[in-house]
Amino acid sequence: MTTDDDLRSDVDAACDRIAPTWPLDRFIAVNPYWGWRSTDITDAAARLGRLAGTMLTMPRTWFCDEWRAGRLSPHELAAAANAAGTPELVEAALDLLQAFHGPPQPTLHRMALITDVRDQQLDGNEPVPGRTWTDLVVHQISQHCASHVDEWQASWAPSASDCLFDSWRIDPSVTHGFAWRHGRRWARAQLDALPTNPTDAISVMLNDLGVGAAGREAYLTALLTSVNGWAAWCAYRRWQARLLESDDDMIVELLAIRLAWEWMLAADADETDPAGRQRAEWAESWSFLDALAADTADEQHLDWILQTAVERTFQRDIMDGAPQATRSNAPAEIQAVFCIDVRSEVFRRAVESMPTSVHTRGFAGFFGLPLAYTPTGSALTRPQLPGLLAPSLTVTDTRTNDSATLDRQERDIEARTATRLATLGERARWKEFRTDPSSMFSYVESLGLLAAIELVDHSLPHQDAPAAWERDGLPSDVGELRPRLTLVDDDPREAAAIGRRVLNAMGLVDGIAPLVMLCGHGSHSANNPHAAGLDCGACGGQTGEVNARVLADLLNATAVRDELISLGVPIPDSTWFVAALHDTTTDGVELFDTDLAPASHRERISQLSALLATA
Repeated sequence: MTTDDDLRSDVDAACDRIAPTWPLDRFIAVNPYWGWRSTDITDAAARLGRLAGTMLTMPRTWFCDEWRAGRLSPHELAAAANAAGTPELVEAALDLLQAFHGPPQPTLHRMALITDVRDQQLDGNEPVPGRTWTDLVVHQISQHCASHVDEWQASWAPSASDCLFDSWRIDPSVTHGFAWRHGRRWARAQLDALPTNPTDAISVMLNDLGVGAAGREAYLTALLTSVNGWAAWCAYRRWQARLLESDDDMIVELLAIRLAWEWMLAADADETDPAGRQRAEWAESWSFLDALAADTADEQHLDWILQTAVERTFQRDIMDGAPQATRSNAPAEIQAVFCIDVRSEVFRRAVESMPTSVHTRGFAGFFGLPLAYTPTGSALTRPQLPGLLAPSLTVTDTRTNDSATLDRQERDIEARTATRLATLGERARWKEFRTDPSSMFSYVESLGLLAAIELVDHSLPHQDAPAAWERDGLPSDVGELRPRLTLVDDDPREAAAIGRRVLNAMGLVDGIAPLVMLCGHGSHSANNPHAAGLDCGACGGQTGEVNARVLADLLNATAVRDELISLGVPIPDSTWFVAALHDTTTDGVELFDTDLAPASHRERISQLSALLATA
């Protein structure tokens, strides 16, 4: 008999298979197979093929095209087969590549869910004309999740319940609009009879379906992959909560919802439906995943040899064509630290190729700072570091770097916050008046043609990038705002400890040039919901401006430099750090806070600016 701990272990294992995905405003690249990172790739591919119907290798026809194009070497093919311990497959691979007379493409046989079984028996009696049960279930779950987790988008309030599963159980769209064989009242009674706790409900439904302990993890994993988009969002919520040493069970609630659809469709099947007659055989099949995955792995063995051979050929060509690094022994007048992102690497290589005394380095674009950034007058705090990490420091904006005026800075920040909140509050009330059901028509009737002008303006194409929201609602005379770490003034020794860790990681512990540029990267685009994906992934899908400016300010601070001497990492008095941002859309570079540089460095900064413009 399965215990509560065993069930929770199976549920957690299924949830852990789902890779988190970050929201659009901080979108970063995530390996979609992150949840399988402890599993051998061939085994993971075989299991995913059975559970989700996905392949991790290219089609065999693609390998034939690579062979004909010369991008698959016979030598590397033999090396890949030998490395896999199957040299006898070289002949089969060559037969396939040369004439495509080899073994046919393996067919993936995804294990059937109840929705699949019901779809196979439709015979023209769809639950909704032209739609399958699988389509409708995914659509209904997606619509409910979108309403439940709405973040400041909907004009009307989303679900009042904090529990996704609880709000779904009372959602009328679950039972209405579907062709239930036993009727809507029966469907509603089924939902009402379920336990309100998602884990308890999962236990009851699995027992009713007859899925044994040996097959539960596989079945639950397959259910989550069938709604992988929303499962990935829930996995993100759990990831963020656990970074803060808390937890979030929304992914378990989503799993309970997807399982509930299976449970209801199985119970709704009549006696002539295989979903009813063959349920025991279906339930038992989930216990055989290991054996089925092993068969699939054997069928895909040739594909993995071909995949490995293509990758080895590509790597060999890259290494053979890579230029040998050369660097002048002359001391550098300028050192430039760029993000190691491939979009900045191209620019960095261009700078290196110029006959100048500029030496470059590559470093992660968040510059080792565990930062979160709160724009002045805003309640929103955004992380400026890799998504796998939690920020431990928060920076905001100031108008001066003079520590003697900190009290005035605080008063200025309070005043700007009040002004901004008042401005944004007025806009929110006006927007509510325009979109509220009781006033939206009155708004249009009252303004008449003036409303039409606004509609026409919104329909016209705009090429300009939107203004930075960080300054939205602030008075026009706010002046120059600079992100700055208060730790520089409050605790210079702790700030110096941060600086020492960063300098050691960069390798800037000796031979520091008179001018050091810390260059983050970002982009700009108009009307692009995925704009954050074009910015710095190391900065959490933001630009690297904040991190570069904060680090430059920290390393330029006199009090911090004094502490760095005692920590064994002295910075020459003649060195100045300048922050910069590489726009990967235009390949332009903007230098920041150059007005703070001492007069002795102005000419060298001008030279750097001219150099970057020609790179």
